[in-house]
Amino acid sequence: MRSNLRMSNSPVSKSAAASNQNGFADHIDAESKVSERPHEHLMELRLWLRLLATANLIEVEIRQRLRERFATTLPRFDLLAQLERVEDGLLLGELSRRMMVSNGNVTGLVERLVESGLIERNVLEADRRAVRGRMTAKGRRVFADMAAAHAEWIAELFAGLGEAEQQALWLRLGDLKGSVLAATRRRGD
Repeated sequence: MRSNLRMSNSPVSKSAAASNQNGFADHIDAESKVSERPHEHLMELRLWLRLLATANLIEVEIRQRLRERFATTLPRFDLLAQLERVEDGLLLGELSRRMMVSNGNVTGLVERLVESGLIERNVLEADRRAVRGRMTAKGRRVFADMAAAHAEWIAELFAGLGEAEQQALWLRLGDLKGSVLAATRRRGD
């Protein structure tokens, strides 16, 4: 958990579970302790924990499904998704920046994907230190299957919201993203 809120290992109280209006009574996560006494916490904190808990739930489910169906990991899927967008491939440093992970992490992922025949690694003639990763034909086929399944899984997870609700949430989260970016720019000044 990324907040300063201390969490105990005890389950949510029966009164909190009974009053849980959203049906989360049997689920314990980052927002569970806050939901026991919401009046003691600012709405911004409660909202942040709700966003974090929801994103974590989605990520855990996607990770599990990728592992079960394709025997792969989310970082490998993410790397393939970056390469799929660029026909000629990307320098490993650019992959690292796009994925927001270290160069070492990308190098390890690339190595495993090269071993499985999904991508190829090419050293640039102009700069022998620069390495470009590029998806192979096999990689494109495998990734197409993974991407289609991924899209179905996301649709399934979001099925509880209608199209208009999804659009409204997307717009509101865009507003929140803008607010966060503005706050980080102000802090940087």
